[in-house]
Parts: sequence; C-alpha cells; structure tokens
Amino acid sequence: MSNNNDIELSNSDDCEKYINQFIQEVPLRRAEIGQGTVIKRALPSRHKRMIGAWCFLDHAGPTQFPQGDGLDIGPHPHIGLQTFTWMIEGTMMHSDSLGNRQLIRPKQVNLMTSGYGISHTEVSPGTETKMHAAQLWIALPDDKINMAPAFDHYPELPVIEEQGIQCTVLVGEFLNTQSPVKVHTELLGVDLFAAETTRARLSLDPRFEYGFMALEGLASINGHELTEDNMVILEPGLQHVDVEIHAGGRVLLIGGEPFESPILLWWNLVGRDVEELKLVREQWMMGNPRFGTIPSYDGPRMEAPAFPEHMRASK
Repeated sequence: MSNNNDIELSNSDDCEKYINQFIQEVPLRRAEIGQGTVIKRALPSRHKRMIGAWCFLDHAGPTQFPQGDGLDIGPHPHIGLQTFTWMIEGTMMHSDSLGNRQLIRPKQVNLMTSGYGISHTEVSPGTETKMHAAQLWIALPDDKINMAPAFDHYPELPVIEEQGIQCTVLVGEFLNTQSPVKVHTELLGVDLFAAETTRARLSLDPRFEYGFMALEGLASINGHELTEDNMVILEPGLQHVDVEIHAGGRVLLIGGEPFESPILLWWNLVGRDVEELKLVREQWMMGNPRFGTIPSYDGPRMEAPAFPEHMRASK
C-alpha cells in the first residue's frame, strides 16, 4: 500500500476519506487536584498512549481560588522522563532536590530532566489566585534514560504569526523557527492563539504523529470539532492540516516521531520493565538518596501507591 501523500484523488469525497483515515477523536478524562483545580487528561489513554515521546498531557484550569488555596504538590520522585510545564495564567514555584527554586510565570516554560532520579515540589504562591497551565511528560530515549538530572527555565519562547494565528514555538522547529527548549528526540510543541476567528492550512512532517488539544475556546481540525472534552489525533502520513480556531481560542499542538521503545508509565515514573519500577518505588519509600531531599518544603513527602498486579507497556 502506498504512503505517498501526493497521490491524485478523483474527487473531494475521495480526498476526505483518504485524509480521515489518519484522524481520530480521543475523549479526555477529568480529575481534581489540589483545592478544586480540575485537570483534563489527554495522555495516556486507552485510545492513545503516546504521541512521539510525549507520554503524559494534563490541562489544568483555568481556575480561580482564594489566596492560600492553590496547588500544593509535595515532594515526589521522577525517573526516565522530562517534565514540561507551559504556564498560561498564574504562577507556580518549582523546587527540586538539586537545589533549584524557580517561579514560573505566564508564557514561560519549566523543563525538568529526571534521568536517573530527582524529586520536586510544585506550589502556588500564597498570594496567587489563578491557575491555567499545560503539563506534559517526555519519555527519555533508551540512551538517555539514566542521564544526570537537570533543570532548565525558559523565560522567553519564539513567537511568529502565521495566517492570523499567533504561534509560540514551545519545542522543536515550526515554520523555520527553533525553540531553545532542549529535548532528546524529534518533537514538536506549539501554542496556537487566534484573536479573531481564523482558518489556516499548516504544514506537517509526514514522519510525525500529532495531537491537538483546546486550551481555550473551540476549534476544528480538518473538520473534526475540538472542544474541552476531546483531543484530535493525526497519525503519521499527512503533509498538511486545515485548522479553524474561533475568536479568543487557544490550541496546543504536539507531535513527534513514534517512540522507539515500549515504555512503562506508573505513578510519576517512566521505565522499561516492571522490576525496575518496583525497585524505584521501594527506594522512594525507604528514603534512598537517589532522589535527594527538598529542605525548603514544609510538609510530608508523597506516599507511593500500591504497585498494580498487572502492567503493560505503552507505545
């Protein structure tokens, strides 16, 4: 079967059928964290486990709360991944076991590389009353999974205009514009904002799979409605996509080459086999120095949940 996207199709119905074989709509799951902050989880799901190396995607908020009632996530461990936080509204303090403390503000990115092991906290300042953010995890490739942990803060990201859409390049290269965010596989992340209702045709890399998630307002992707309750997924093979974003709408676009290895994602950990994750859980519970400490945090560490009886790898 040919994968050639330059194939000549006899009519518009044939063209639509051809394109739609690459597209699916995936429902989001909702949960509550902190003091009433609702998150919408797109990845992982039973419909789609990963998009490239992107293995986790939560959309938090938008929400408002009284001062002192914001997010307060105590010390918890990570291995085998990078945490990526894109702040849209509000602020949050990151503290980690390497000694980093960084307040993230709107239109900024925090990137924490766990590698062999790190722990951190995420806390809304006491004066904060708003929260709107996207947090994603990036699975590290096999040759980087045990790299040294690190933390990077990106206060400015490149912004370009394309066909009436303001495009903030979060990760990778988009429209000949490169993000400074350092990742270890071929990935894309773009924040798409339209002040007025806008239609545009965006170029794609046919090697990549893609996901679109509405962060504000409504949109459509190749005619598939994008709402706060779903994500639109594109499988590899397409060279462009037609996007319509309603006035004031904001859409997160992520993409990447299908990941090289199956992964195991459990709790806050990304590994390759069950025994590894069981060992890491035990080390965390026993206070192993692998994950360091965060003396600045006044409160208990998170307890690891019971390990599940059955796990399967994601790809």
